[in-house]
Amino acid sequence: MSEQNQQQDTIREVRDIRQMMERSSRFISLSGLSGVAAGVFALAGAAIARFGIFKDYYFRYTELGHWSRDEFRQLKIQLLALAAGVFVAAFLSAFYFTWRKSHQQGVSLWNHTSRRLFWNTVIPLATGGLFILGMLQYNDWDFVAPACLIFYGLALVNASKYTLTDIRYLGYCEIIVGLISMKWIGYGLYFWAAGFGILHIIYGIVMWWKYERA
Repeated sequence: MSEQNQQQDTIREVRDIRQMMERSSRFISLSGLSGVAAGVFALAGAAIARFGIFKDYYFRYTELGHWSRDEFRQLKIQLLALAAGVFVAAFLSAFYFTWRKSHQQGVSLWNHTSRRLFWNTVIPLATGGLFILGMLQYNDWDFVAPACLIFYGLALVNASKYTLTDIRYLGYCEIIVGLISMKWIGYGLYFWAAGFGILHIIYGIVMWWKYERA
């Protein structure tokens, strides 16, 4: 029995050492609930765009086959404002749930590892954001939704080196959805809802079940 107890103690010590190494090299305080919240906000934003904003301009478009210059400018402003609102809501919810989890774990939210995670996420996102703004400057809306999904997926893949590896698979899925959406340009809003909404909710539930349920 004593030899068996020693083996169990050794396994426990190895497990503890492994967890300490992961904590020092990876930011593991991301919460699955933040993914669920982000997905809900994305679906709500897509519903507002489809059944609210676009509905106001739909009849005008069907009558003339195009929007006037002022109508298109107003549509663009409303969609950008909605996208910004969804982003802010998702960011704040992610910050809250991540802060709550890090507080429960007794670790600092802003440390060397989280800073590396932040910058490796922001650089691809900022690059994609500037690229999308460049397209909007020339009123090229065709590839806005695919670009959003692809650059976001690249950011997740890049950030997965410094946090839970599960995020990498979410990034792969976002990239795939973005590439597929390039074949169906007129349905970008639906792919946007699928990528940022449904995939986030599925990912968040899986992460919560895997790491936080206990």
